[in-house]
Amino acid sequence: MEDIKIARSTKLDNIEKIAKELGIEEEIETYGRYKAKISLDVVKRMKDKKDGKLVLVTAINPTPLGEGKTTMAIGLADGLRKIGQKSILALREPSLGPVFGVKGGATGGGHSQIAPMEDINLHFTGDIHAITSANNLLSAMIDNHIYFGNKLGINRVTWKRCVDLNDRQLRKVETGLSGEKNVVPREDGFDISVASEIMAIFCLATDLTDLKRRLGNIIVGYTKDSRPVTARDLKADGALTVLLKDAIKPNLVQSLEHTPAIVHGGPFANIAHGCNSILATKMALKLGDYVITEAGFGADLGAEKFLDIKCRKAKIKPDAVVLVATIKALKYHGGMPKEEIQNEDIESLERGLNNIFKHIDNLKKVYGLNVIVAINKYTHDTKNEIDFLRDKLQEKGVELSLVESWEQGGDGAVDLAEKIVKLTNNPSNFEFAYELNDSIKEKINAISTKIYGANGVEYTKEAEEEIAKIEKMGYKNLPVCIAKTQYSLSDDEHNLQCLEPFKIHVKDVILKAGAEFIVVLTGKIFTMPGLPRVPAAEKIDLDEEGNIVGIF
Repeated sequence: MEDIKIARSTKLDNIEKIAKELGIEEEIETYGRYKAKISLDVVKRMKDKKDGKLVLVTAINPTPLGEGKTTMAIGLADGLRKIGQKSILALREPSLGPVFGVKGGATGGGHSQIAPMEDINLHFTGDIHAITSANNLLSAMIDNHIYFGNKLGINRVTWKRCVDLNDRQLRKVETGLSGEKNVVPREDGFDISVASEIMAIFCLATDLTDLKRRLGNIIVGYTKDSRPVTARDLKADGALTVLLKDAIKPNLVQSLEHTPAIVHGGPFANIAHGCNSILATKMALKLGDYVITEAGFGADLGAEKFLDIKCRKAKIKPDAVVLVATIKALKYHGGMPKEEIQNEDIESLERGLNNIFKHIDNLKKVYGLNVIVAINKYTHDTKNEIDFLRDKLQEKGVELSLVESWEQGGDGAVDLAEKIVKLTNNPSNFEFAYELNDSIKEKINAISTKIYGANGVEYTKEAEEEIAKIEKMGYKNLPVCIAKTQYSLSDDEHNLQCLEPFKIHVKDVILKAGAEFIVVLTGKIFTMPGLPRVPAAEKIDLDEEGNIVGIF
């Protein structure tokens, strides 16, 4: 059965019932029967309550076959409820780009979903629309300022417009071609909305005051003498905050088994920092005994940024990490052709272990965290393959849990839930991959060598110049957010096994003064993705009864 049919056939609780279970029924604003916004007053009211335990769900490098990280996170939260624990989810909001592109949806799968899945995957409560509007209002105010005389002396505009769709045609555009007097034509471009700096700010802000401060610090361009011009200089920070005043409140929904889920913020992890909002996570830590959250794509991207950017800012740390994989994905990383992936092949599986072992070593040895491997089990996984993987993981001192939550919901994740309860009681020695007072190049090198396994970093002339400018401006002590392909530990998406020594190639460096990190563009990464040859949009439709079909 399609995910959407499973979701539609499940009776949900009224969202007020979910809120009452959490003790926040007086602090929500309902958006229909199954969605609500949560007041920021909850965090203030519960500031003295002890935090619950934080469990991060991450994964090996993804493959076209899909590993089911969100499905795993939801299944684990439901599984914890099955064994009597008070669990809650803190997840990202889906972007319309992948919904109509490759993924077709991002709310889990089978019987481990959050709902209402159609709403969450599409317009939800309008958060990403608000971010898009704020981003483009700032663009309009920049060009309007230039039109009316350019008092601030903007010579180079660095701020891009955005739209929440995959549209490679918009990566570079010419604007201002109307020929009107005072309209200055210039080269512009679009990012996808979830790569906008405003999305990053939205997810890293700690309250409305911090949100406005960060929005004001956005650098929109530079004068002839290289002085930065900010959104505050344009007097735009107040209006941008107004557009986001409702969006900044986290969203409350539920799993198909009625586990509370806070879904808020949605930056990509390959081109942004890949985590839901700090506000949502901190709120969840006050409302649940176990908070299950996830970070985008593989552990080299999402988990690294979760740990080195989000945890640093929010002053939190995971009590355990779940590393998600599938037998078929490991065989794919071992060089097995996709069309043969259902066949038993111990040799390909063994070669693919290099990928999962690297992620395990990063999480345990670089960050000092407790790790368990969770395998999304498929019917074609053989006992020989499972036993082989279990033995190899035991040699690394890591437990394995076979999870069948897609088919069984929380019942299929009880083993993982029980092991997580034990694992979170173990002490850990959390450390960052780099220190903030390291130079920008030292930070990039630390991530490239420690986390990716590269033997060095190469920079373009443009990247070298930007690094020098950023350090001269006094922003050296910000964390770095590396934009890199998700498919490989390297910056080459075709280099799956990374058997030969490789370098990371930095082509540009961009200061995000509002988000308070430095974006490092590597390889062939783009901040505006394109659609695949056959986009998911071709299969999404309404049936004769007006129901949405094709979202999965």
